[in-house]
Amino acid sequence: MSFYKLLYSKLKKTLSSEALEKLPRSYNVIGRVIILRLHPELEPWKREIGKAVLELLPVQTVCALKEIRGEIRKPEIEVIAGNGTITLHREHKCIYKIDVAKFIFSKGNKGEKLRIVRQIKPGEIVVDMFAGIGYFTIPIAKLTKAERIYAIDINPEAIAFLKENVKLNKVNDKVIAICGDCRKVCLELAEQGIRAHRVLMGYIFQTRQFLESALHIAKEGAIVHYHFLSKKGMETKELKKVDELVKKSGRKAEIMEVRKVKSYAPRIIHYTADIRIK
Repeated sequence: MSFYKLLYSKLKKTLSSEALEKLPRSYNVIGRVIILRLHPELEPWKREIGKAVLELLPVQTVCALKEIRGEIRKPEIEVIAGNGTITLHREHKCIYKIDVAKFIFSKGNKGEKLRIVRQIKPGEIVVDMFAGIGYFTIPIAKLTKAERIYAIDINPEAIAFLKENVKLNKVNDKVIAICGDCRKVCLELAEQGIRAHRVLMGYIFQTRQFLESALHIAKEGAIVHYHFLSKKGMETKELKKVDELVKKSGRKAEIMEVRKVKSYAPRIIHYTADIRIK
């Protein structure tokens, strides 16, 4: 039986017929936390809905997602049943400790993580410019023979969770977590003589403003995984601008592959491009 039908059956004596029709058809589960999007008209019954979900599914907390704010993608959620927003989420044999009230865990990136993991060669030095809680850093460290991952994020809370995830996955010897602006950190690493075989640019808003810093840290032949948003069919326009920026730096960009990661909004697509720097 579908989630909607289970919920409908549980609440048919509590909600009005109009409210029952607006019950959520799906949910997102992160560890032991369920995240729902509720129709505004269901606001008076949110507690009853949360309690019903808690009884139907083996979870500790039910949250209603209100919105996702700003370019940092900070979620605004409300706990409607149970308690606690910190949970352990498992994916690809990796463990992520996350606070769903502070960070988004996008399951749409699941395939992209595995694709990157399959490309990593033994001994690679990887720079993750927007590491967050370790979305890409952790699987690279745990599932590949990369030598070192420099994981950078400007958010100290994200870095705190990243460090915990490094310990949980027992990859302390491979990950160096750095809190700071990735533009400044990349320059500092380059000045220390560190050069990356692979640079992850997992930020999708105005990514080009960070490209120069990626080029500073990228060694000859390095691959930059460049994420960006574009209208469907217009992705080549963004990549032409990327090519121009690389040429201005005195280097060349070879676009190896462009892939759709997931839909971001109506007609707006999250793409990633694998770019070899020469």
